[in-house]
Amino acid sequence: MSQPRQLRLGAFLMATGHHVAAWRHPQVNPDPLDLAGYKRAARIAEAACFDALFVADSVAAPTDAIASRTARSVYFEPLTLLSALSAVTERIGLVGTVTTSYNEPYHVARKFASLDHLSGGRAGWNLVTSDAAAEAQNFGLEAHIPHAERYARASEFQQVVQGLWDSWADDAFVRDQASGQFYDPAGLHVLDHVGEHFRVKGPLNVARSPQGRPVLVQAGSSETGRELAARTAEVVFTAQTSLASAQAFYADLKGRLGKYGRHEDELKIMPGVFVVVGHSEAEAREKFEQFQQLVEPEVGVALLGRMLGNFDLSGYPLDGPLPELPLTQDGQQSRQRLLTEIAGQENLSLAQLGRRIAGGRGHHTLVGTPLQIADELQAWFEGRGADGFNVLVPHLPAGLEDFATQVVPELQRRGLFRSEYQGTTLREHLGLKRPGNPFF
Repeated sequence: MSQPRQLRLGAFLMATGHHVAAWRHPQVNPDPLDLAGYKRAARIAEAACFDALFVADSVAAPTDAIASRTARSVYFEPLTLLSALSAVTERIGLVGTVTTSYNEPYHVARKFASLDHLSGGRAGWNLVTSDAAAEAQNFGLEAHIPHAERYARASEFQQVVQGLWDSWADDAFVRDQASGQFYDPAGLHVLDHVGEHFRVKGPLNVARSPQGRPVLVQAGSSETGRELAARTAEVVFTAQTSLASAQAFYADLKGRLGKYGRHEDELKIMPGVFVVVGHSEAEAREKFEQFQQLVEPEVGVALLGRMLGNFDLSGYPLDGPLPELPLTQDGQQSRQRLLTEIAGQENLSLAQLGRRIAGGRGHHTLVGTPLQIADELQAWFEGRGADGFNVLVPHLPAGLEDFATQVVPELQRRGLFRSEYQGTTLREHLGLKRPGNPFF
């Protein structure tokens, strides 16, 4: 008999917390490079049996007039941070963001394969194409790579990385000290890739990893992003604000898998959800309002401009409507559409919209009791709007501890979430098969 379907949980770790004003809260260490705080958050998530930790990234620091009023200009490089967290955890997955726009495939393949070995099979790569135009100028370019070209590069980049991860057969390294045979030459594949964007000889100088390959994660929800995800991704993070929109996205993306010979169980869809938990609804709303009161209007609008696709909104009146903007070529087109819809549906001024997204940045927001939050997560999960959730909390580590000690037990009580890990690798947690090597 097959096991009942259970939801997946990721802990999205952002320095100080997801709320843009979290660093100002009295419960928060305002230093984004506080490794002790990250360690505590990782242990909290693992004790609650989360599937994975997730760390986002950008390879540029904001330096505009508002940047000095936020804690978003300095943060750890994800692979370095996750390597440190791998040493203080044993089971939880470790997913890091690395852009295909301003890296090379060999570097990325090598780093994630190394993390997979260091962690005993817990690594995942969140493939992104970069949504911060400022990144280009850190890599010898005057302007950001156009949206279509970024995705074309990303598609080939992924193929090269996967080919490099399969450089060696699982049993290639015999390490026979008596005979002097270190590896079997028959277990070596030289990729010798020559394409439009990359020329990579190979092989990778890291053995095939414990999971076969690290888990491939994506977050793009544009048409191009969905198609790339349908062909390659094993987990998709997305921002949806209602069950109806989540169900439509879920059905659309799952429906694309067949043409690539894939089954719907091979892809897990995990919308982001921003959660503030209280023992009562009033307490939860009071907690949330404490963060909202710390949001300066100009800071909220600057964050909004960034999320809309790197637009400068400082010249528009705070009490006026969101101006009509061209389709972004620098940022996430799907996020731009989402935030524009929120502004229209809720009739929000620029300042109100900036404050509205100060916590979840357009992700679904839940403020309430453990029962209320579990009800909503269950409805999305059972209504085929999600396979699980990437959990965002306003502040770290306290906000994650609230979720782990109050909401997770309720999900476990309902039989929706594990009470203990059944495997040791991220693939096992997610119910994903270990991929075979097509070259052997």
